[in-house]
Amino acid sequence: MSTDRLSEDAPEPTAPGPETAPEEAAATAAAEAAGREGVMGGGTSGGTDGGTGDTGGGTDGVSKGSAEAGHAPGAGDAAASDAVAASDAVAASDAVAAESLAAAGDVTAAGSAGGPEAGAGAPAAADGARAAEPGGKLSAAALAAAVRAVESGERSADSFFTQRSPRSGGAGAAAGARKPPGGVPAPAAGTPERGGPAGAPPQAPAVPGRESAPDHTRPAPGGDGGGRPAPAAHTTAHPATTADLAPGLDGVRQVLTAGGAPETLAERTAETLGERAAEALREDPWQLLSVPGVRPEQADGFARALLGPACGPDDDRRAQALVGWLLEQAALAGHSALEAPALRAALAQRSVPDPDEALQTAIAEGAVLVFQDAVETPGGARPSAGDEDEEQPVRVLLGLDRFAMAEESVADGLARLLNTFEEPADAGPAGAAGEPAASSAPEHGGPPEPGDGAPEDDTSVRDDTSVRDDIPVRDDIAVRAVRQPSATAWEAAAAAAPSPSAAELIRAAARSGLIAHTGAEAARAEPAALIAAARALGLRAFGATHTPDGRTRLARHLAEAADTYAGPAAAPAPGAAAEAAVTLSGLLAGREGPGRDADGALALDLLVVLDAPQLDLETAALLVESLTDGARLVLSGDPGVLWSAGPGRLFADVLAARCCPQVASRTPDFGPVGELVSGIGIGELNQVEAPGKEVVIIPARDAGEAVHRTVQLVADSVPRAIGVPAEQTQVVTVGHGGAAGTRALNAALKERLNPGPGRFGGFDPGDRVAYSPAPGRTVTGRVTGADAAGLHLDCAGSPVVVPRERVGPDTVRHGWAVTAHQAAGARWPAVVAVLPGDAAKGLTRSWVYTAFSRAERHLSVVQGVDQALPRAVAEIPAKERTTRLRTLLQLHTAQATADASAG
Repeated sequence: MSTDRLSEDAPEPTAPGPETAPEEAAATAAAEAAGREGVMGGGTSGGTDGGTGDTGGGTDGVSKGSAEAGHAPGAGDAAASDAVAASDAVAASDAVAAESLAAAGDVTAAGSAGGPEAGAGAPAAADGARAAEPGGKLSAAALAAAVRAVESGERSADSFFTQRSPRSGGAGAAAGARKPPGGVPAPAAGTPERGGPAGAPPQAPAVPGRESAPDHTRPAPGGDGGGRPAPAAHTTAHPATTADLAPGLDGVRQVLTAGGAPETLAERTAETLGERAAEALREDPWQLLSVPGVRPEQADGFARALLGPACGPDDDRRAQALVGWLLEQAALAGHSALEAPALRAALAQRSVPDPDEALQTAIAEGAVLVFQDAVETPGGARPSAGDEDEEQPVRVLLGLDRFAMAEESVADGLARLLNTFEEPADAGPAGAAGEPAASSAPEHGGPPEPGDGAPEDDTSVRDDTSVRDDIPVRDDIAVRAVRQPSATAWEAAAAAAPSPSAAELIRAAARSGLIAHTGAEAARAEPAALIAAARALGLRAFGATHTPDGRTRLARHLAEAADTYAGPAAAPAPGAAAEAAVTLSGLLAGREGPGRDADGALALDLLVVLDAPQLDLETAALLVESLTDGARLVLSGDPGVLWSAGPGRLFADVLAARCCPQVASRTPDFGPVGELVSGIGIGELNQVEAPGKEVVIIPARDAGEAVHRTVQLVADSVPRAIGVPAEQTQVVTVGHGGAAGTRALNAALKERLNPGPGRFGGFDPGDRVAYSPAPGRTVTGRVTGADAAGLHLDCAGSPVVVPRERVGPDTVRHGWAVTAHQAAGARWPAVVAVLPGDAAKGLTRSWVYTAFSRAERHLSVVQGVDQALPRAVAEIPAKERTTRLRTLLQLHTAQATADASAG
């Protein structure tokens, strides 16, 4: 690693090495406030890595006043605790506050290295676990005993928690199995998909004491009738009735003003709560907490203003709002569910007097779903589906149905691709020429006919009605069965592959409907070779990336691979190789790729998703349900990079579940940067030889010096010494806030590189920007102008107009400096990675790996974290996330194995 200076006035750089003894294996999140500009006058600043603004994307680490929170907004006002730190996340213009949620060893916000270990070792349930209080509710002691019984494996979670109260309209978790956005139906309670024991009855016994519920209810969000109950003691104390409310937004503004909240929240409140938002807030002021950007203390103040003396911390409505809010914050931190002890502790920290009762109410009313997940012991094997008599400890997980349904949809869809795939025959009618062999795979979405090899009651078939209504379908694209070239044709394609790893991937794709492919940047040529080979065999094959930059790089690899397979008669026409590279968002929306056939399925036979670690649960659910039976899906990516901005860790869970063939690339990344990043991937921060100054370390004593050195590198040193201009050099830092976050760095870089008055929302023509078309998805571009229509951008050659009302940090911000989550999926000729001293506690190996690997030719590291950098690389692989997908996939695999043995 070079220690040469790039500029004469820079001090001698020093390269941190891995030889320093580590101090602590994990650090707890501890962030300081850096400002107070909240939506309702609350605190802000700090910044974890978010999408483009503070409300999108994911987190990277902790800068000053920052704590990782998935794609949470910037972090501030955070206090670490060994027991619990409840998470606050708020977005308001450029001001956000977040606190870390870490309960009983389950760290739900970044800045700490621990994992979700809460709930282990709970004592057995007492005999009086089902004792009820007068009035019909379980006592807190009884609920606690019940949860401990489930955690210890003595009883099924279904027997306690999955029965809904009559007033909420349904019984059991099955009653809550409504379709989420995307229309994915949920399995019934007690099925393996729910994480419960196989063969459990579909409905559990009713929860004692829930029959005599009060009959007064509050309006549900969206205005569709009754929802959770509002205690009469509080509803009668409202200062006014709903009859005096004005219609529409005026009524929402009226209620907000009465409660001391700014009227600017009206549109967001109406969008969140629906047409009856004003009535809902009047009946239950704590529903304001469901509006993005509102913190619990702000909702409490709003409720006090509306309810007066009747407002108190023991209000059941407050507890229910906090349960949902805490689970939403956990999702921002990447968790698809939380362990029960973590959620109980977080509620207690928020002054809920009886957390057990609050959870029991939320569960009984279907606001929260309950799952039990087997706890694996190191070195121990998970029992198969047939080992029903073997006891295994479990942990109780609580989650929102939105993410639970998405996780179950992904698991069901991946299992469907595996189960409906048919291996090619040894010979086809014209196998070598790429003609499709005869296949009995059912057409898109249709149920399998008897004799197709699937049982008549097979529930794995895709439900065509589950495709979202807003996705266009094309009647001119006929529905057809998936093509299946012969085994001989596949083997010929593998023999012509440009590398052994590419040949192995092609052979794996011939044998399975789902494949996991791992490798770094150089390995992207292997899925490109697979796509080119499949297209030469007559298959409709495409590759999807997350960013336009990734699409461009894939198209380049496809053009090179197409030459290898130009011989077969079935080879596509010239120019078709580039058309096979699409962005995932464009593919799903129908703007790019083959479109959808008359049944709503994507008109393709093989799809490769690159940068798979960035694939979030909800996008994955929509993608998988869009694939027809018998299609091939290849998930390809670098397992060392940061996980998705949204909840879940899909690619990591698929790899851990070992439910499909896995192909590990043996193609290394070359050069000093590739050598450095390869070492980081295995936990080693090595000094590498960099004769051409490919890697340079610049020490910084404080954040101010880090900003100064960064500007100097981008504007002067890198262009002069390396030959990479400033517009091709990207700065990557740990978060949005703090003295060396994206805000501070972008302000300094704009002043140096493109000074101007910022007449349009702070932007001028020529400014580099990071544009977020959706939370968690970021593309970089440049401002080309502004007019009455909005801010005009050029993003990777595509013109974009951001409407005036959307110009703000949630959607577009300056982009000379971005976070590592924003940078994932793209690469630049030169990268300057900035690690200020206050980022030390938030560093992980995955963050360092992602930031450093964005560089193609040159990497400068401006660092003030000293030995925290090698310690993070060696000891802290990634921020843990609590998910269920691995368990669900393993249950599907075990069930498939048992079915095959029985058959």
